[in-house]
Amino acid sequence: MRGGALPPALLCAALGFALAFAPRRTMLLAQAVMVIVALAASFLILPIGWQDGVFLGCWISVAATALTVHLPKGLGRTLALFLALNAGIWVGAVISTAGDRLDLFKSLPVALVCWPAAWLVARNKGIVIKVVSSWLIAVALLAAGLTIVPTPGYKPDHMD
Repeated sequence: MRGGALPPALLCAALGFALAFAPRRTMLLAQAVMVIVALAASFLILPIGWQDGVFLGCWISVAATALTVHLPKGLGRTLALFLALNAGIWVGAVISTAGDRLDLFKSLPVALVCWPAAWLVARNKGIVIKVVSSWLIAVALLAAGLTIVPTPGYKPDHMD
């Protein structure tokens, strides 16, 4: 859960599921914002010491973004654009500190899950998206816990 395309891909999936509850024009605009911001942020040069903080921010963003599928009225334009901006920043930051630029092109297309998800929402099957988003929240919280709590194998401990 550290590096590569998986954390940014899960954030893109959470954004895609959230955008399924937004109007179609907003979905397109938010996806464009996320891609542009992620590309720009991936060129930032961040210190290696920031890696734990960047991953923690990414996992918190996955949980918060996935949580928005439970909003009673769906996403408005402003919230959708804010979530896209936030996702773009964290996707780019994770790629910048721990990944390869190719990982960016592996993870960004996952946001396209919003189209089949919106199809499900239009057919009153949005509960499927809510259940999958809840799983994403659980994964994000567990992965964030690995960032906070020293776990054998991830950080040097007293035995090293």
